[in-house]
Amino acid sequence: MIPLGLRLTLGSGREAAQRVLVTAAAVALGVGLLLFVLAAMNGLHAQTDRGAWLDTSAPSPPSTASSSTSDRLWWLLSVDQFGNQAIDRVDVAATGPSAPIPPGIPYLPGAREFYASPALTSLLKTEPASELHDRFPGRQIGTIGAAALPSPNSLIIVVGHDARQLSQVPGAVKVRGIQQTPSSCYACQSGVGSGPVLKWILAGGAVALLLPVLILIATASRLSAARREERFAAMRLVGATPRQVSVISAVEATVAAVAGVVIGFALFFLFRPLLVHVPFAGLPFAQGDLSLNLADLVLVVIGVPIAAVVSARLALRRVQISPLGVSRRASSPTPRIVRIIPLLAGIALLAYFDAAGKPKSNDGQVEELLAGVVLILVGLVLAGPWLTKIGSRLMTKRARHPATLIAGRRLLDNPRAAFRSISGLVLALFVASAAIGALSSIVAVSSQGGRAESTATLDDQFCGVTSSCNSSTAVPSFPAQVLTGLRAAPGVRGVTLVHVGPSRVQQISGEGVVACDQVPKTPAIGKCAPGATVATIGYFLQPVTGNNSASPSTVWPTAHPSVASIASLPVEAIVVATDGSSSSVERVRTALERAFPFRSTPLLVKGNTPDGSLLLTMIQDMTEVIIVASLIIAACSLAVNVAAGLSERKRPFSLLRLTGVSTGVLHRVVALESALPLLLVAAVSIAVGLGSAALYLHSQVGIAFSMPGITYWATVVGGLAASFAIIASTFPLLNRITGPEAARNE
Repeated sequence: MIPLGLRLTLGSGREAAQRVLVTAAAVALGVGLLLFVLAAMNGLHAQTDRGAWLDTSAPSPPSTASSSTSDRLWWLLSVDQFGNQAIDRVDVAATGPSAPIPPGIPYLPGAREFYASPALTSLLKTEPASELHDRFPGRQIGTIGAAALPSPNSLIIVVGHDARQLSQVPGAVKVRGIQQTPSSCYACQSGVGSGPVLKWILAGGAVALLLPVLILIATASRLSAARREERFAAMRLVGATPRQVSVISAVEATVAAVAGVVIGFALFFLFRPLLVHVPFAGLPFAQGDLSLNLADLVLVVIGVPIAAVVSARLALRRVQISPLGVSRRASSPTPRIVRIIPLLAGIALLAYFDAAGKPKSNDGQVEELLAGVVLILVGLVLAGPWLTKIGSRLMTKRARHPATLIAGRRLLDNPRAAFRSISGLVLALFVASAAIGALSSIVAVSSQGGRAESTATLDDQFCGVTSSCNSSTAVPSFPAQVLTGLRAAPGVRGVTLVHVGPSRVQQISGEGVVACDQVPKTPAIGKCAPGATVATIGYFLQPVTGNNSASPSTVWPTAHPSVASIASLPVEAIVVATDGSSSSVERVRTALERAFPFRSTPLLVKGNTPDGSLLLTMIQDMTEVIIVASLIIAACSLAVNVAAGLSERKRPFSLLRLTGVSTGVLHRVVALESALPLLLVAAVSIAVGLGSAALYLHSQVGIAFSMPGITYWATVVGGLAASFAIIASTFPLLNRITGPEAARNE
């Protein structure tokens, strides 16, 4: 039967060849996107492995060290910031000649020497020294090799010191070797890695992207299913057994799937050089990162044809039961209301998490989110046919025109097939709504405060966020020349010194005291009460810590110490208000780092930490990739389904034209058949997506949901308009294939 199947597939005329080519093209697109997802996951692991050395710490077990030597290495990892880019800074000092050496450099830098990554080297050469280079003592003696760079754009610097000097710095540790296996720490530092949170985020992104790909492959495999049902039913009537029909069907599906797999691999290798520049996790890939392993090859080369065969077999289940049922076009079982249970369960799960409160760990938060999102994605696919059935019943009852009545009847006859054509777009709209809804709300919270937000306020945090100040973290006295230099720097509008609170209670709670004559020059942190000379100020870095934040309207309580008495107290933080320009911010940041080396990186009070902004950038970039890819897949699925539906229904449409129905009526029938499930289920998908974002933000992040802006709604309207354009583009095909010759009996 296999030779017969090949002959029928390849030698049955133009229609069979077109069916194989279209199916192969659709499978090729799905396979190409699937290969990109798999290669991107491998690329992220490659980035993680190259950045594992940044996880080096004192408690690292011996198995993770590159070598175990008698000499130790003083090690201090910190994250600096330039603009919205994070700079991984590693300060090192050898205790002897055999101290371990980080990868990417030939030997350890000496005191006042450093190695920099190529991207950071370029910045050091092009940016003014007062904005970047002056932060790093000494001279550059080389560049860090690619083996130590997660991405070609990574900003990393290894700075050498004297061992006696670095040993006195808080946070510096002695290490026995260089970490080789990644851990969750680097994911927190640089936004790239295999940390638990990132793993779950990537898993959610993979699920959101793979579902539309699998739908496209299944759709392509079922192309012209109704037409093949009739032919295979005729074969059954002349004596073919169900097994023989299954073999022939499997051969046709396998030929198209194998051709699609081959073309998909060709597309992947053709576009792979361009895909390395896609910042899938906030940073572009290096050449060679987008690779495929043996498991990926087996999954695609064997799994896709098997999936195509299974899909084709399921499409012929009515032939196996009764060939006469096919010729009489027996209707499929109507979808039942139980199909909406998974969708409601997913929404209920997110609502339960909202009521139960925020989990203690980041892992718990992301696991809950992923569980709810996956359940909703599956629920939308299952509930779509039932929602289509309900909508078609309403349309049929309220029909006032022939096109509306015909479209409603046809939708009622097979709501599964009607929803299948738009299922990919529905998933894309859900992902876009949930992601953009959450991100736009986070951005809205970060931008609250009106015009005062345009003033960039820097805080050099000398004390821990939750711990009290002590002699190792506080500055006993702020040098007058540094203060004078800051106030005279271009773009600086004011400087406020936050001193350690004089009482033990204030030190434990993290409260400080400020002179009220300084506060008006840094309005972003609040103001003093009228007539007050000294005020007690609480912690104000809300976007960084999640604590209650001050606003320009916050009035701090009056404190009793005098201005002269607080001047002798250690300095907890210095707040610098600038004109908001990037050059002013970077000059101030550089000046503070030079004056107080090894302190915390100066941060934007109304901004994000370097790792926080990178994580947000990573999620935004990943969301854009998923949305664009999902919309492309959805458009292809819609085009394939609509064209296939017309091909399968050319005889009924031809009969309608012979009875006097105009092509305009047929156009409206096709448009309504696609528009009803598209608009109905899309509305449900958008509402569920925005609702899921609101529940997540309230339960896990603790911020209010803000409706997305005009860009989101323009994207939604544009996507729906493009879908209708795809539907309209099939009208010429409808006119061409519904001539009188298509109405003959076979």
